[in-house]
Amino acid sequence: MAHDYDATGWREGASAWVENEALFDSVYTPVTAEIVERAGFRSNERALDVGCGSGTLLAAGTAAGSTMVGVDIAPDMVEAARRRVPEATVLLGDAQTMDIGAHAPGAPFERVVSRFGVMFFSDPTAAFANVRSVTAPGAHLVFVCWRSIAENPSFGGAGTEAITAALPDPPAPPPPGTPGPMAFADRDYLATILTDAGWDKVAVDPFDTVFDHSVDGSDGVEERLTLILATTTGRLAREQLDNTITTEKWSDVVERTREQIQTYVVDGSVKLPGALWLVTASNQH
Repeated sequence: MAHDYDATGWREGASAWVENEALFDSVYTPVTAEIVERAGFRSNERALDVGCGSGTLLAAGTAAGSTMVGVDIAPDMVEAARRRVPEATVLLGDAQTMDIGAHAPGAPFERVVSRFGVMFFSDPTAAFANVRSVTAPGAHLVFVCWRSIAENPSFGGAGTEAITAALPDPPAPPPPGTPGPMAFADRDYLATILTDAGWDKVAVDPFDTVFDHSVDGSDGVEERLTLILATTTGRLAREQLDNTITTEKWSDVVERTREQIQTYVVDGSVKLPGALWLVTASNQH
């Protein structure tokens, strides 16, 4: 069984992301900071956040004085972003196909940003072309996406092994380019998509960071466990195991997961390497 990265899949999975919004923001702090620095939000400019989630970048852009518009395919995410950043316009829809300009009329966008929000399109070239169509000449695109699973223990490691081993139908690794977190692991593939979509000055640079799961001085073990259970691996486990194992056996799986996570404690907290692409481009048309 694989995760469905369409409207139905995100509707079913978004609630856990919203519930743990503060924890995700804490873990992804260095990613958010890098995007904000590269984007250079300015007052009296419009900026678009693609796959805006619960509104982290919308909040950052609004704080800098930009007029922010976000678009997301998940109703729970959109509702959370509207609550968090009432000054922003948050659209429910698919950035690949929706007429963003018609739903959020105004001047063309000078900035387009995304934090892990652009890897799920069925036709990414069409999606990036559609986004570019509502940007101003000289507009800047800045986003971060994942590199390979092998480089990122957050996927397939750091505690997920125990749960995956318990699944009767564990997910197979997706083919390269399949919509999902690692859709853009291939640097050349990603650069070609953006170029074919009409973006210029495309740069796809490695961005290596560390995801510290500590919150308020904790060792991060329970926080990492929470994120595993809240995202794809945990969702698959609930779907496949709810009616097939006892509560005691599930508790055993969770405890084995916790024990595996503890092996990633470094200098007092769970720290996982993050291997990402930092992508920038501009609209010169």
